[in-house]
Order: sequence, then C-alpha cells, then structure tokens
Amino acid sequence: MDNSEHRLHEVFFYGLYMDPEILTSKEVTPRNPRIATVKGYKLRIGKLATLLRDENSKASGIIYSLTHDEIDKLYNGSGLLAYVPESLTATTKDNATLSVLCCNLRVPPATGENNPEYLEKLTACMKKYNVPIF
Repeated sequence: MDNSEHRLHEVFFYGLYMDPEILTSKEVTPRNPRIATVKGYKLRIGKLATLLRDENSKASGIIYSLTHDEIDKLYNGSGLLAYVPESLTATTKDNATLSVLCCNLRVPPATGENNPEYLEKLTACMKKYNVPIF
C-alpha cells in the first residue's frame, strides 16, 4: 500500500509561514512545531522573505511536519512559484540536528528591494512565537 500522500517531511519556515494560523487558513495542518536555526544562511527581506548563503550567519525559524501535498498547496497553490525546495540541516532549541526541506527564492531580491509592511508582520510573528529575531 502506497502511503506517500500521508508521509510527513520536516519543513523549515523563516517567513510568515512560521505562523500556524496562516498555515491553517491555507488548509495545512502544522504538526510538531520546533524552533530551530540553520547555519550558513541569513534572512533577507525583499518583497517577501528568503534565505541567502552567508557562512558567518544563521537564520531562525520554525520546523513543522507537513505532507508533500501541503507543501505544494503552500507554494504552488499560493502562486509562490519563484520559491524552490532545497535540503538544509537545522538545529532545534534542544540541539537536535534535522534534515529539513526549505523553500527559497531561486533569484535573490534586488539590492534596495524591501517591504516594510512584510518586515513589520514578520517581526511581530517572530515575537509572538518566541523565534529569535534576526
């Protein structure tokens, strides 16, 4: 019996998808939340959020367990087609190391591109869920 539609994958979120209320509003069930960091990346806010490689940095976020259908619903179903999945290693607050999927922009935001409204919402989200603020 193929159970691939129910198989869970660890997904690291660093933008507004850290908010379980937003995930639920998109008919996604956020399971097993864990605050975590990924080393070698920094958060960059353009129109939306993305992670950029930077060996001297680390980015914080929340890991949730989701199905492939849920991941697809979040990115393809919401028109966020510029985001592509990649595999990263994350460390949770209790020092567990996990392989995670993380969706990042294929092309980074242009220099000077910003979104103060998004940044304000993201900062509030990080405070609400006790995620270390960049």
